[in-house]
Amino acid sequence: MTGIVMFLFYTTAMSHTATRLITLIMLLQRQPNQRAASLAAELDVSERTLHRYIGMLEEMGIPVYSERGRNGGFSLARGYRMPPLVFTPEEATAVHLGTSLVSEVWGKLYEEAAHGALAKLDNVLPEEQQQEIAWASRTLVATNIGRTEQVILMPLLEKLRQATRQRRRVRMWYQGKNQPNPVERELDVYALGHNWGWWYAIGHCHLRNATRSFRVDRINKLILLDDPFDIPPDFAIRDYLAKKPAPHLDIQIKMRFQPEGIFLAEYGRSYWQSMETETDGSLTVTFGAQDMNYAASTIMSYGPLVEVLEPKELRQILHEWAAGIVAQYSQ
Repeated sequence: MTGIVMFLFYTTAMSHTATRLITLIMLLQRQPNQRAASLAAELDVSERTLHRYIGMLEEMGIPVYSERGRNGGFSLARGYRMPPLVFTPEEATAVHLGTSLVSEVWGKLYEEAAHGALAKLDNVLPEEQQQEIAWASRTLVATNIGRTEQVILMPLLEKLRQATRQRRRVRMWYQGKNQPNPVERELDVYALGHNWGWWYAIGHCHLRNATRSFRVDRINKLILLDDPFDIPPDFAIRDYLAKKPAPHLDIQIKMRFQPEGIFLAEYGRSYWQSMETETDGSLTVTFGAQDMNYAASTIMSYGPLVEVLEPKELRQILHEWAAGIVAQYSQ
């Protein structure tokens, strides 16, 4: 019988029937002597279907009995409980934390499903495992993984997920890093991935005739097409992302914080490759950046409390930006 219950747990994502059978067991376990109409309403099925489910449980060896009469209903045999050793405490905690992470990363796409799965899990776990999960929920927390722009990206992520699930090609207008205008592309979306803090759509780019990845936040517009596609059997999203290199920080920057601005450098010390205190009390730091404009925008946020020492090209960009800002606000 334990094997039957384990089978049900592992097929909930694939079968509505299996999900309802598990829910039916939980309902009977929580409250005995329930009427057929009430159970059918809970499961959103007809009474005829409910009786079929009862028969399926009996065939599996799960002891369901009925009492006739005005106050009669269905119950599990007295003392019957779903086997408590479906998971070890560590396994139950891993499933609980993993499901919570799904809700955190994917937001509204899977939030309701994740909460439903957790409710079902909590309903059948023994006290020892629930205590372990409660401890983990209080002390092992991951938040804001999806970044603050997740709400803005959610419509795009939903369309891309639909394209992947239905294997439908998309047409998108993509804003490349060094392109003044978005470029129209058609993409067979193999998978969605979250890597180095960004969402990516990975698939076959018909413009380049190759597998490419595209940052979702750079997609200006997206249309679902009716053209079908097949995912290559040798494509594996995890392998693809594992081979994707970290951002290249090719530009090396050296700058100095004034003594009164050292607290800003200390606050962001994880960004710096090196830190050196000078005799006048200032602090010299070095760090790497992907491009000059990104570096300039970061440095501008520190205002006059920092001075770029190297490279000269970056000093020139900052000079031009500062002059433009002064001209813009001098009127």
